Amino acid sequence: MPRMLAVSWNVNGIRAVAKKGIVPWEAVPGADIVALQEVRARTDQIGELAEPEGWHASWFAAEKPGYSGVAIVSRSKPDEVVEGMGEDDYDREGRVITARFGTLAVVSAYFPNSQELGARIAYKLGFCAAMERHLAAWRARGCGTLLLGDYNIAHQPIDLARPADNEENPGYLPQERAWFSRYLSLGYRDVFRERNPSLAGAYSWWTMRGGARARNVGWRIDYGTVSPDLADRVADARIHAQVMGSDHCPVSVTLR
Repeated sequence: MPRMLAVSWNVNGIRAVAKKGIVPWEAVPGADIVALQEVRARTDQIGELAEPEGWHASWFAAEKPGYSGVAIVSRSKPDEVVEGMGEDDYDREGRVITARFGTLAVVSAYFPNSQELGARIAYKLGFCAAMERHLAAWRARGCGTLLLGDYNIAHQPIDLARPADNEENPGYLPQERAWFSRYLSLGYRDVFRERNPSLAGAYSWWTMRGGARARNVGWRIDYGTVSPDLADRVADARIHAQVMGSDHCPVSVTLR
């Protein structure tokens, strides 16, 4: 059966990646859809990357220059593109863009960081609730949803190298982990973990300090999750830790 490879990558600045000679939508060979986060640039700042030959690109920038920003780049033209979630508090930060391909809604999302001492935890949880509404609205239209992005949450102890040391750190706060459990309780599927229930050391982000990536002291905070109606169509889910260029690596989901 035909397959579609969907990739997600927090590039931590698309201009920085481009200066390293990396084309984000070519980083994982055979990709059909590439969701990018933390682009940190407007289209008028990235030249030919804004409209890559042979691809269809949709971008959504934050109001604040050099901050956040998401994109979806695809080989096929989407039937519809929606910028944001229709909620100004979150949309002004350029965190969500959705492309519809038939009855499949692909979302590229850059979840907020809850910050030290949970300074932004209320904003983070509000964003999570808004995302639930956003996905529910697409499902009400008869679409399956594929939520690709940097969730900024390590859900379980297996999802980070040093859970005991990070109990009070952003990305592993109890409230964030509880929301992720709630999200899955609604029927959404963390397909990588389902296929690799006991695989430790599978991370998608490493701090740039102390040689963490070389030692694989990382976190799994980038995901591709699907609505329950798509679960049977998932053929594969991977983390592409060999791809360099950012403090994150790409993750992918293959759909039949």
